[in-house]
This record gives sequence, C-alpha cells and structure tokens, in this order.
Amino acid sequence: MPLALQSAPLDMTIHAVALYPTRRMPPHELASHAAVARQLAALHGVPFAGLYDPGAETAGRVYYVPTGTLIADPELDALAVSDPAHLFGGHVPHRFVATKAITHPLIHPDAQAPQGWSNAFTARVAHATLPGWTAFCEADAHAAFKELSARGPVRVKPVNATAGRGQSVVTDATALASALAAIDARELAECGVVLELHLEDVITFSVGQVVVDGLIASYVGTQCLTPANDGEMVYGGSSLNVVRGDFEALLNIELDPHERTAIEQARCYDEAAHACFPGFYASRRNYDMVTGLDAAGQPLSGVLEQSWRIGGASGAELAALVAFRKNPSLHRILATTGERYGVAAECPANATIVYQGDDSECGPMIKYVVVENV
Repeated sequence: MPLALQSAPLDMTIHAVALYPTRRMPPHELASHAAVARQLAALHGVPFAGLYDPGAETAGRVYYVPTGTLIADPELDALAVSDPAHLFGGHVPHRFVATKAITHPLIHPDAQAPQGWSNAFTARVAHATLPGWTAFCEADAHAAFKELSARGPVRVKPVNATAGRGQSVVTDATALASALAAIDARELAECGVVLELHLEDVITFSVGQVVVDGLIASYVGTQCLTPANDGEMVYGGSSLNVVRGDFEALLNIELDPHERTAIEQARCYDEAAHACFPGFYASRRNYDMVTGLDAAGQPLSGVLEQSWRIGGASGAELAALVAFRKNPSLHRILATTGERYGVAAECPANATIVYQGDDSECGPMIKYVVVENV
C-alpha cells in the first residue's frame, strides 16, 4: 500500500514526492509516470511515496506529480499547491485552458464560449499558430469549416484526445458532421473542438522547459509517430536537445532555422498564457510545434498545443535534470524517449526500460529512455 500523505503548511520542507491521480491510467502510463516521480524524489532527496493517499499526516509537505493538469477547484485547497515549486506540472483556472482549444480564436467575437475564454490570448498567439478556429457548438464548427476549407482540407481535433488519436481530415460538410457526432455534446460545450488547416510533409517539434528544485532545463527536439497495435499512427517518442537554463540559453546554441522558429513561437505562446490566464502556473511546460506545407504548397509553422502536465517526453526531461545535478559542469545533453508496440518491439541496447509488457488497453509495448552526452 502507498504511504498515506497529508499536505503540510507551506513553510515546511518537502517530505515526500507522490503521484496525484486526476484520471484513470493504463498500466504503461502509470509505470512511466512512477519512473519520473522517482527521479523527482531523488532530485529533492526525499522518498517516493507512491500514489497520494490523504489518510495520514507527515512531518513535512508533499511535492505532487499530478497525472493531468490541475484545474482550479476548492477540493485542491487541502493540497496547499500554490506555485510551480509545489508540483511537477501545471495549474489552470478553467478546464478548457488545459486543452488545445485555447490555440485558436472563435469564428466571431460573440461565438459560444465557456466562462474564462480569452480573446486576448488568441490575438497574441495568432502569428505563432496555424490557421484554425475553435468552436464550442456544431453551428460554429460548420461556420469555421466553411471559411477554413477554402484553403484546403481541414483537420478536426477533439481537444481532450492525446497521442494524436481521434483526429480526422475532412473535406466536406457531411464528413465534418460525422466527426462532430463522435464528440460528446457536453464535452463540446465545455471544452470545444479545434478545426485546423491540414498540412502535408510535416515535422513535429517539441519545445519545453522544466523547473525543479532550483534546476532549469529547456529543450527543442523532434517527435516521431509509430504504429500502435491497432494500426493507428500514434506518438512514438521524442528526441530532445536539452540545455541548462531558460529559453534564451536554448536560443544561444547552434540551431537550424525550423528549430529557432519553433522555440520563438513556443516562447510567444508561453508568455501569452502567463499574461492572459490568471491562476496559471507550471513547472513543466511543453509545446508541440509543427512545420509543413498547405494545400497550395506554402510553408506554415506554429504551435499545435500545450502540455502543462507530465507527458511523453518527461522521462527524457528528468534524465537531463538528473545529469545536470550530478555534473555541474554539464550544460547540454541529448535525451530520447521511445514507445514501440507489438510482441517483437525492441529498444536500443543502451536504453533504460521504463515499461515492457502487455498493457490492458494498448496491448504489448515497450517504453524506454536513452541519454547521451553531446
């Protein structure tokens, strides 16, 4: 049984690190999250206490690793989480703020939107995102599609789906209606749906920053897709170029033009979130970026979505932080996460295996981390 924990006053030192479940997770995800939490405990020099259990008091406060972005709620008051030093992940004032819905504007200023929607945010990030719209009802989604489809095929993206699942590319109103029918009506009204110009020949980048126990690391890297056991192409891992320091330190290393653009666009998005959503804070910020060609062959790039929670690249992020802590003279490192499916799935010989088994939801798979000095 996991150690029972109760948060202590803010002025007490960290006593333990605990996973704080916000949703049900398949075994492979729980295993990879636990591996990250153990590394976070090592960085803080405290025990890893397993899953959070509020049943007993402790000698100090708890550092939390939520499995999802924390949403402002009175029930969280007992955790005494009030800034990025108290958790690995992030906190937002409204549920939709944690999703890709915030990336695009409404089809018109008075379109249906939930409380807390920020037109100021979408205006600030317009030059750092792809052409697209967010809709919170079917009528607005059809209006957005009518305008966007004049430029080519449209990608419809349920905002709560992860790993690239659930998306579809539509070219007519009938296909759009079918895609919208697959989204729960309440989910649509509360969190929305994204309609975004579809690109070809894409490269997907990861840009992010983590801050833990006084250490700051920032990175840029690429993502890959891999076939899942059902044949769908899903997230297959990230290869990160990690530096000690903030985004400015990252911009000071040798970069190709696409990487530099990705970092600058991600930083724009990050700064806008802090400015436009009161109550937002995060110690782990990750931005999925893309560059590709539209239907006319014109190059486009921008932020696809944010992740202010533990994610697929977190194993690499923590491996880099641990390396930086062990070697104060180390300022740059390459860290890679991989996810492969099937009974014959393999990993590199120098990898640390995070999970290997027959997952109850995803089937046989392996997850691993590789770290290399530059």
